[in-house]
Amino acid sequence: MSDVGTSDLILHHYAGSPFSEKVRLVLGYKGLAWLSVTVPVVCPKPDVVALTGGYRRTPFLQIGADIYCDSALMCRVIEARAPVPSLYPREAGGMAEILAQWADSDLFWAAIPYTMQPAGAAAIFAGAPPQVAQAFAADRAAMTAGMYRPSARDATAALQSYLGRLERMLADGRAFLCGAAPSIADFAVAQSLWFIRRAPPVAGILAPFERLAAWYERVAAFGHGRSSPLASAEAIALARAATPESLAPVEVLPGQGFEAGQAVQVAATDYATDPVAGLLVGLSDEQITLRREDERAGIVHVHFPRIGYALKKQETTTS
Repeated sequence: MSDVGTSDLILHHYAGSPFSEKVRLVLGYKGLAWLSVTVPVVCPKPDVVALTGGYRRTPFLQIGADIYCDSALMCRVIEARAPVPSLYPREAGGMAEILAQWADSDLFWAAIPYTMQPAGAAAIFAGAPPQVAQAFAADRAAMTAGMYRPSARDATAALQSYLGRLERMLADGRAFLCGAAPSIADFAVAQSLWFIRRAPPVAGILAPFERLAAWYERVAAFGHGRSSPLASAEAIALARAATPESLAPVEVLPGQGFEAGQAVQVAATDYATDPVAGLLVGLSDEQITLRREDERAGIVHVHFPRIGYALKKQETTTS
């Protein structure tokens, strides 16, 4: 059994995941200890499903029997646990979160197809058997079915523009994107640059942007905090032994169009839209919480941000 006494923050991730890197850097900025569960890169993911109910994106955060999906919500949870230094400095106002949301979507979906053009993909999968790259491509094609994916040429044009805009943000000598202090925007943008840098044959696109390169080094220097490995079976056992105890009160607020205890489904609205079913126990303009019961994990609360996720009543069938 791993030593789980160092932290109750359990990050389920894998080494090459960009959104995982975003959260790892946040944990480093906060100077936190955390437990590290490595999840499969492609499906099937039975241990993931036991905890999330079908949410298959990477990463997700576990605290006992509470499961937090989507890096935007995960960073809010980490902030609540360790508010200093803040990811949301007062001087940045709402700009940091708006910039982070752009980075998690538009910038990310320019960086990924740009990096995964043939030369970049070959570098990412260097040394791996051909079937690994093939399985990854098939898995991601299923995740993004029906979603617009820019061509490498279109992604390159968008990425050039985005990098230039970020470079100009730093032209006044500021240390970080929203001012003198780091914010959630820095970590959301850094994940895409980190991914591009993993593929040297295509990373030359970053070379002209000297201020952005220096900024990235400042963010990367925060590191990843202090992690200890944990087996996925141990994480499931910890969930089963715990009781959901969310950081914020969980309730279904009035005026949301749903009632507590309703059978509902939650699904992402862009990609990896696999629905998660459960009983609604929390709903606000910011967050959705479902109660689920799994034969291995027991009773868990699975939390989603409200933005980017569709909530609907569970369809019932009659025989």
